[in-house]
Amino acid sequence: ISLDFELIWGVFDHVDLQHKMQYFENTLHSIPRLLDVFAANSIHVTWATVGMLFNENWEEWEENVPLQKPTYTNRLLDPYYYGQQSKGMGLDRFFFAPHLVDEIRSTPYQEMATHTYSHYYCLEQGQTKEQFEADIAKAVAVAAKRDIRLKSLVFPRNQFNEDLLDSCVKYGIETVRSNPTDWYWDTKRESTLTVRLFRTGDAYFPLGNKSYTLDSVSSRQPFCQPASRFFRPQHKVQLLNRMRLERIKNEIIHAAKRGYVYHLWWHPHNIGNDPEGFMKGLNEVIDVYKQCSEKYGMRNLTMDEVWEIS
Repeated sequence: ISLDFELIWGVFDHVDLQHKMQYFENTLHSIPRLLDVFAANSIHVTWATVGMLFNENWEEWEENVPLQKPTYTNRLLDPYYYGQQSKGMGLDRFFFAPHLVDEIRSTPYQEMATHTYSHYYCLEQGQTKEQFEADIAKAVAVAAKRDIRLKSLVFPRNQFNEDLLDSCVKYGIETVRSNPTDWYWDTKRESTLTVRLFRTGDAYFPLGNKSYTLDSVSSRQPFCQPASRFFRPQHKVQLLNRMRLERIKNEIIHAAKRGYVYHLWWHPHNIGNDPEGFMKGLNEVIDVYKQCSEKYGMRNLTMDEVWEIS
């Protein structure tokens, strides 16, 4: 399991924070619940965390601006511009979460990883390799202040960019999450209606096998671990919730029987619209995993632990 922990930094160009406050309040309250469930069931999880969340406040945020900032053609994607506009809102808890970083790292079986420092978009026009490296250098530095060594990375919005893999290695990243091999999960492909329909349908209907053998993954550095399934947020239609849950369960069983890798991921804020429903579904998924562990010897590992056995 890998989680993209980002809070408002991951969606500020899509949502108005003033209209999503309860959603993010639910998220903040749900993260300790997630950690309790993971610890109680010995679930190993990689938390790919936006580096800006490590800051205590806006003063520290300003001190940690990297040497080069991303020059996206689309200025609405610029987190530094957004941050400057948001400083006086009095909503720091949605921008900074050092207490949760500490809680995650103190919970057994959890790996602290990076989602870049600024939720950096690696395929957007205007950004450069030098800017990406400045961003990763800052992520590594703020983590090191808390005695955390970052070994794993998840590209924000799954904008997997092969041209930046050597930069990841340069700053100590040993493994990254890559995308499923299906054509409709190629993030370089235009997001047409057909692509969106297949991505949505894939969550509910069997459109191919999403698990894989460890041997099928290239051993080059950084080690690229494909995602298998996005654990989608709760839907208002309960039938769809049940369908997407059964899809995940069946995929776990399929992988366990064959000794395959199954990589489940989501954002902690995906819990925000229905915490109770999401937690209920997650517990069902964990129960299926535990059954597969007992029956087929399936193991649960962080991204770094998968890299170590590869």
